[in-house]
Amino acid sequence: MVKTGQPWRMLRGFLLLEAGLLGAAALVHGGLLLRGHVHGQARIAEAVIAAVLLAAWALSLALPRRTYKLALLGQSFALIGTMVGLFTIFIGIGPQSAPDLVFHLALLALLLAGLYFARRASFI
Repeated sequence: MVKTGQPWRMLRGFLLLEAGLLGAAALVHGGLLLRGHVHGQARIAEAVIAAVLLAAWALSLALPRRTYKLALLGQSFALIGTMVGLFTIFIGIGPQSAPDLVFHLALLALLLAGLYFARRASFI
């Protein structure tokens, strides 16, 4: 039996929002949205994480029974990448602007919320 309804739409919404935010961050660090924030390594990392989240979203449409597992996997990957990004900021090799720190902390909170929701949804 395929679980349908609001929880699965919400999980897909988390994946799209997170992918969109990371895609925008990649564009910022690529110098396409804002000047003065170019950072090639951050751009690549954010683009890869966004692609993984987008793949999890797309696969959840093709494999609806696996939506919660895909959300858990995609967001776990993104959480690890975001924590690496925060670590690079703290040790001084990542982007050093206040907006970068705020973005990473907000993304961390969003990913944790998404993971919590995905875990709870797996029991619905």
